[in-house]
Amino acid sequence: MIKVTFLGTGTSQGIPVITCDCEVCCSQNPKDKRLRSSVLIETDETNFVIDTGPDFRQQMLREKVQKLDAVLFTHEHKDHTAGLDDIRAFNFKQQKDMPVYGTHKVLNQIKSEFAYIFAEKRYPGIPQVELREITKNHYFHVENVKVLPIEVFHHHLPVLGFRIGDFTYITDANYIATEEIAKIYGSKILVINALQRADHLSHFNLTQAIEMAQHISAEKTYFTHLSHRMGLHEEVMKELPENIEIAYDGLVLEIDSQ
Repeated sequence: MIKVTFLGTGTSQGIPVITCDCEVCCSQNPKDKRLRSSVLIETDETNFVIDTGPDFRQQMLREKVQKLDAVLFTHEHKDHTAGLDDIRAFNFKQQKDMPVYGTHKVLNQIKSEFAYIFAEKRYPGIPQVELREITKNHYFHVENVKVLPIEVFHHHLPVLGFRIGDFTYITDANYIATEEIAKIYGSKILVINALQRADHLSHFNLTQAIEMAQHISAEKTYFTHLSHRMGLHEEVMKELPENIEIAYDGLVLEIDSQ
């Protein structure tokens, strides 16, 4: 059994957006409140997150997470990495370094943005991490959990999605090559980004995300990484095919997986 909790389902600015008074940002529906995108994966023995955005601390507190075994990064953009410093709490409680998985490029960016973590003379109490390089070509294990990387493109930037058993998570994509789509086939649950209705340089829009979901044909697809330009949660839900839904912050999925 894999338990997936959506920690955040918003785009880089989250929803509500600072200074915005559109109907989505002013909505009182909790499903229209979106922190930056991330998920928590839990199995019987292992817990890990995919991405630590600026809202990571708030997300951990909201879900009352007491144990974290690893962090997986999809890519190096700030809305997916900025909260890394707050893994300190797990360092202190678990008394061990936090394994951090990413491509060579992503790990180099982490070293640059969080240079104090890797300084020769380290300040007491800083995060303790163990960097583990991954590539699109090889699966890896987080403790006892097998993870298959899937390369997608965010305009010209390579981004990794991840397949864990029958669950596939993809964010920040507007192109997936045929050989990478092949890794997704057979997933029971697909999560994929759908930014807004209009075309976008580096994200699937709503129409493109629906087309990709129908092509992959998972049993169920959830859209994430939504902007306020997509529209109200309840209104968009009415337009979607039967096996496609919009994810929302706090949504929990349980997946029987081999």
